[in-house]
Amino acid sequence: MTSPEEFLAAAEAHSAHNYHPLPVVVATAEGAWMTDVAGRRYLDMLAGYSALNFGHGNRRLLDAARAQLERVTLTSRAFHHDRFADFCTQLAELCGMELVLPMNTGAEAVETAIKTARKWGYRVKGVRDGRAKIVVADNNFHGRTTTIVSFSTDPEARDDFGPYTPGFAIVPYGDLAALEAVVDDDTVAVLLEPIQGEAGVLVPPPGYLAGVRALTRARNVLFIADEIQSGLGRTGRTFACEHEGVVPDMYVLGKALGGGVVPVSAVVSSREVLGVFRPGEHGSTFGGNPLACAVALEVIAILRTGELQRRAAELGDHLHRELAPLLERGAADAVRGRGLWAGVDVNPSRGDGRTVSERLLARGVLVKDTHGATIRIAPPLVISREDLDWGLARVREVLGV
Repeated sequence: MTSPEEFLAAAEAHSAHNYHPLPVVVATAEGAWMTDVAGRRYLDMLAGYSALNFGHGNRRLLDAARAQLERVTLTSRAFHHDRFADFCTQLAELCGMELVLPMNTGAEAVETAIKTARKWGYRVKGVRDGRAKIVVADNNFHGRTTTIVSFSTDPEARDDFGPYTPGFAIVPYGDLAALEAVVDDDTVAVLLEPIQGEAGVLVPPPGYLAGVRALTRARNVLFIADEIQSGLGRTGRTFACEHEGVVPDMYVLGKALGGGVVPVSAVVSSREVLGVFRPGEHGSTFGGNPLACAVALEVIAILRTGELQRRAAELGDHLHRELAPLLERGAADAVRGRGLWAGVDVNPSRGDGRTVSERLLARGVLVKDTHGATIRIAPPLVISREDLDWGLARVREVLGV
């Protein structure tokens, strides 16, 4: 296969259609740019849904991976390895927590958080067996396992996958009164995205996260923050919860933790919470493997300087100023976001999200639509201001502004 058309035809013929990717076939990538099999360059304004916060081919991360590849890549958790203790220690310190439970994918981390909250509820809070309840928000996206889609309100994610796992209550996102109304003695946790990414980069009303923190603390309920997309620099802070001065009981992390090199995820919490596990009750063959730990340790080292967080905040302010004319000129019905992350609801007069994404693809810019009318903009945090401006000029051009 040599042409993009041949690659696309083979993919169409031999892969399950669980995704609807844009018709581009990437061959190489560096920084904020990707090159397809025909040699055409594209500005990446999606960054793997935040998995590539540090850019494609980050030298520090690749060097860390290469060095570890020459030593040992996998031991399983049947044995200790010499990167594990440092990884757990340094990630716990970054989060201001005590214990780390490493996994691989974001969905695994969310499943781990659910199991942790239920076990904590029975062993520590004293909820009667089989009664534990977790409260979530509508329009959430926490993954696609059977349990997780059981509390999704997205028909595409949920339909035809029942019977569904019980034990969840769904309330409107951003509605503190609705949340308070469903929290009862059987409630063990509130699981929220501090900013809902897949829903279109929905930012909750000011004070909401702080209100959730106060409510959960008062009712002896765990506050679990799914920072898989919003965390590790994307919003201009290490964690999106920091914008309201909130520290949850548990962070759920993934995507950027693996630096775009390997899948790495983790649940990070206190000794009281994660200490409920005993050997054999939960795990993963690849969770916390040496290669993953080596890459994640370099990610943590990058984040500790605070440089990329500051960069995301500064470029994010610029991003939102440059997107404002879309709203003013009627090209967008809404523009939301925080830091180097935005959701743009395209006015129907300019097309739907998929059409706009395809037009941008033709002009060398890669974004992705969600929920019909929305496009998400989330470039790598290492993007230059000049490249960002070039990409935003293409967005304005496509939307007729």
